[in-house]
Amino acid sequence: MMLMAPRVDGVEAIWAVSRTSLGRVESETAAGQRQIHASDPYGFTPQGAAVLRVRLTGFASGTTIRLRTITTAADDGETVVGEWKTFRTLDPSARTTRFAVWNDTHRHDEVIRQLHRVTPSADFLVWNGDTCNNWDNAADLIPTLLHPGGCDISAGRPVFLTWGNHDVRGPHAFRMPGIVAMPEGRPFYAFRSGPVAVICLHTGEDKPDNHPSFQGRPAFEALRREQAAWLAEVIRRPEMQAPYRIVFCHLPLRWIDEGPQDYAADGYDRFSGASRALWHEHLVAWRTQTIISGHTHQSTWMPPTAEWPYSQLVGGGPEPGRTSWIEGSADESALRLCQRNLAGEILHDLTFSPLPLD
Repeated sequence: MMLMAPRVDGVEAIWAVSRTSLGRVESETAAGQRQIHASDPYGFTPQGAAVLRVRLTGFASGTTIRLRTITTAADDGETVVGEWKTFRTLDPSARTTRFAVWNDTHRHDEVIRQLHRVTPSADFLVWNGDTCNNWDNAADLIPTLLHPGGCDISAGRPVFLTWGNHDVRGPHAFRMPGIVAMPEGRPFYAFRSGPVAVICLHTGEDKPDNHPSFQGRPAFEALRREQAAWLAEVIRRPEMQAPYRIVFCHLPLRWIDEGPQDYAADGYDRFSGASRALWHEHLVAWRTQTIISGHTHQSTWMPPTAEWPYSQLVGGGPEPGRTSWIEGSADESALRLCQRNLAGEILHDLTFSPLPLD
């Protein structure tokens, strides 16, 4: 069972099945109160031939609960009860929070297993794009997204997913929304955990929508504009006026070389200039402290400047010697972002002071 898109009142449980089945999730609070969650938005018990999804709601923020799946075969009623798994809802009022960030795993199973071993438990894990290479084979989606590297990566750290350019490529990319959960049902969202407010954005592809290699599948120009309008509203929400403010998106919004690309040859965007042109004023108005991205496979830190008042932190890639992960922690005194490689060596150790609040 993958636990995705945690919220202040619940989470979404997703798991794979081998035949058409009905799915339920049983919860148990610390006080021993149990409940069965078994209804989809249309009044059905969640059902599926490959994937089951149950959205859990109704919990208080900062609540620790145990969850387990109950899977019943549709044809003969055979029932399998899963193991208990512990989960804690997000708590915007907490004094502290701790989180982790991965990016560009690209189906490198051994890298994922190593990341899983070294990454501690946390309030959440951001899987910051490019979970795959391309979705050329439909059979790759479930193992890649629900048990990558054969691991339960959501054990002790429920997963937020941001979309990378490779996640939207290939003839089967359209199937991905049926397997992964988003807190608000869209590939962009915002939340708060303790003193940290987070905005997650979808930067789309690294070439224009009309590039011939895409065969007409992308429509990210419209999605970027929609996110710009949404940003103008979301940055005004009371819960987003936090001491620390982070944006996650797969393509960086700044890069060390922002020269034009020859898309007709082998050129592609190292950063999303199209996104930045639409989002920049809102990110500045929100007093964004840092953008955390992937895509380039090159661990990079770019401090803020007068022109670009938000910093940019970029993770490495899945190639040997390039993999990195980020551990974030925040309390009333500071937000710390520590980027390490798989050997435990620190690549960047960054500290942000709390913003003055009006």
